[in-house]
Amino acid sequence: MAAWDSAWARRLLPPVEEAAEHTKLWWTAAAAMAAGGGRRGRKAAAAGITAMVVAELLSNGVAKKLVERRRPPKEWIPHDDAEDRPDSSSFPSGHTAAAVAFTAAAAPSWPAAGAACAAPTVLVALERVHSGAHYASDVAVGAVTGVVAAALVRTAPRLLIRNLG
Repeated sequence: MAAWDSAWARRLLPPVEEAAEHTKLWWTAAAAMAAGGGRRGRKAAAAGITAMVVAELLSNGVAKKLVERRRPPKEWIPHDDAEDRPDSSSFPSGHTAAAVAFTAAAAPSWPAAGAACAAPTVLVALERVHSGAHYASDVAVGAVTGVVAAALVRTAPRLLIRNLG
């Protein structure tokens, strides 16, 4: 994927990466859901943002500190994207973790919004490998981290109510 030197990918993926930087894409999606989706939209937005924060903590605050992994070698990347990569550990992909967490947590509350978020989520994951920022395994573990974060956010309130009640 990183060696794929496609004009289509070079045009589409850098704007996806820019939108995903600092989770701007997901905050914008949450604002749109909350503004246009009524109670269901607010619930989906809150779940998505909460899961995104948990995923960021798990991936960037815990896993990257435990696993020091270098980014893929620049020689593997035949395009200019390899020049603009983070210095942090490659493992796991925090961008992918946040994207998957947001989408997986929002979807149960508002399936149509979750479906709409699925395409940019996949593009974020593809971009992380294509740009040379991550190995495919970093992205896969980021996706699993996102699913775990969404599951925690979806089940934690029920567990708390059951244990307190």
